[in-house]
Amino acid sequence: MILYSSWYNYLTTSILHTPSILILHQHLISTHRSIMSEKESSLREIASTLCKRVDIGTAILPKPLFSEWETLDGTKTEIENATLACHDPDISITSCSQETQYASIVASEFNAIVIEHHLKWAPLCQALPGPINANTPSLRLGRYDFAHCDAMVDWAIAKGMKVKGHVLCWHVTTPDFVEEMSSERIREELKRHIYTTMAHFRGRIKMWDVVNESLAPDGTLANNIFLRKLGPIYIEDCFKWAHDADPSSFLIYNDNKVEGMNGPNKEKADGFYRLLKDLVDRGVPIHGAGMQAHFNAGGVGDRQRVPTPLQVKNQIRRIGDLGLKVNISEMDVRVSKLKASAEVKTLAQRQIYHDIIAAALSEEAFDGVWLWGFSDRHVSAIPLSFFYNIAICSQQAS
Repeated sequence: MILYSSWYNYLTTSILHTPSILILHQHLISTHRSIMSEKESSLREIASTLCKRVDIGTAILPKPLFSEWETLDGTKTEIENATLACHDPDISITSCSQETQYASIVASEFNAIVIEHHLKWAPLCQALPGPINANTPSLRLGRYDFAHCDAMVDWAIAKGMKVKGHVLCWHVTTPDFVEEMSSERIREELKRHIYTTMAHFRGRIKMWDVVNESLAPDGTLANNIFLRKLGPIYIEDCFKWAHDADPSSFLIYNDNKVEGMNGPNKEKADGFYRLLKDLVDRGVPIHGAGMQAHFNAGGVGDRQRVPTPLQVKNQIRRIGDLGLKVNISEMDVRVSKLKASAEVKTLAQRQIYHDIIAAALSEEAFDGVWLWGFSDRHVSAIPLSFFYNIAICSQQAS
């Protein structure tokens, strides 16, 4: 029988600010079973000691991965033809002779990555043309540019990391010209997009966020382009198309403010559960649920408060009872609204990370946590001083 220890092994991770880089420094303090010595260890190493396989992932961006402001030997450089910035219209990807600081941290601390932006529909076909000539018309439906994504995916696989695909269907990052299409055309193009993207990465990306944020705050389906044009069936169809495109892929539904049962955002959390249950009950090929966990330590009221660890635990448990795995998919903890000293902000942020992840790890259905960036320089949750603890489970025989 697997038991989760009431003792915690703490991994305290801090970012040290130097003039030009952010350095991740980690200490593993082992307190369980009279192990009192301190040793250095990484998140990735700690994850490998858990009593079950857990993804410790982060969202990544191409520019800092391949063209950092400083390399490991301290040399400031801008690697020619590898800038890969979000707005770069015409680049040629070349291999880097030196590993960037950002890349080194990702490879040492995490066992999984998710591409933050470039794998979404509009970036692939419209907004981020990459090496395709910048003068190409923006209506490029059917003409996909996977250059940025291929570089990131291949880099991660070479480092022995899992890659999660994000995301196949999200109304926010759908090409704007789709709005003018007929319902029949949208259905055809959405299906083709899923087939094209998954086929390109088949064998390399084995888990996908299929549909993202289809729920309104009250737990009903959001009034987005897909609901208006295709009706509620679009969610089921997307999962079926994804399964057809790659029957071996692990398919996930992902949403925000759904993390706590009977907590803040109760209506949406309940709607999240009902949607998942309906899909499972009708035999739709869905295997997991992602709870984003964009939290604000200073949030108040029914919409902005952070759920309690017990509320998160109970939400994971009831979804797990449906036969689904659950991951925390985009975790960050903002402190900008917390009226307190920097020290108190850090302590609050650290406690939220620790308590939520510790509660999640205690549930059998929980299979990983993914951070929505790990550095102040590359995340939207500014100011973010990235401090957190992870509880370690132990295995005992009853």
